[in-house]
Amino acid sequence: MEITPDQFSAHLFWDVDRSKVDLEKSKRLIIHRVLDYGLMQDWKLLYQYYGLKRIAETAIDIRDLSEKSMVFISTLTKIPKEKFRCYITKQSIPRHWDL
Repeated sequence: MEITPDQFSAHLFWDVDRSKVDLEKSKRLIIHRVLDYGLMQDWKLLYQYYGLKRIAETAIDIRDLSEKSMVFISTLTKIPKEKFRCYITKQSIPRHWDL
């Protein structure tokens, strides 16, 4: 079975025509949106198409990945969260106070 962008949830592509999305050229966009906003069916499609290794390699470089998504991928792949760009970026931005 071939996977197409139309199989992913419509809400993931609110700003683009998902029928024109290229799964290879837009890999980072698709992985980011599925991790942060996707449903379980979207995760299954993502995993089936890219595999865990490619998902992790891409997720490591996403600067604004949510903490929940980062911990999810970190746990699945056993990659320390300190290696993720989103973790490093968050640590480098000082907060005025802790709430």
